[in-house]
Amino acid sequence: MGENIETTAEAAEAEVLPRCHEVHADPDSRARLGDVPGPMKQAAKSKSPAHWAYERLILYIQNFEKQLDSEHEVAMGFAGDNTGVLRIEGMGYFDPDIVTFYGSDATGSKTQLIQHVSQLSVMLRALPKPRKDGPAHRIGFRLAQDLDGSTDTVTEKT
Repeated sequence: MGENIETTAEAAEAEVLPRCHEVHADPDSRARLGDVPGPMKQAAKSKSPAHWAYERLILYIQNFEKQLDSEHEVAMGFAGDNTGVLRIEGMGYFDPDIVTFYGSDATGSKTQLIQHVSQLSVMLRALPKPRKDGPAHRIGFRLAQDLDGSTDTVTEKT
């Protein structure tokens, strides 16, 4: 019997590494999260709550978009709120505990939601793309691409 003996350091590291577990009624479900990108494999304690929430939201958004057809884009509704639905056009965080979403509402009005991580509760939705003649926008891909080369700096418009 090959028992796996962990050192104290290995046990401590395993305790803070991110984990994800899902079970679906359909064993062939496409809703499962895929491989976790490299930056997300860092210990959770090395990131602020806002940074950690931001990265996980990217993973969920990108995974949701993979299930959409070419006629739909990702949007989000807010659980327990009558804010409505926001078509996701951008996302960010402000350490230590703020996540922000940029986009437009059902009328096309510019929208920004600023939310404390302790209040974070979103529902991803598929909305028909606003322009039938153009391609569906996939924000999840752009967000995930940014993870690999992200710079933790504040940017200013000049």
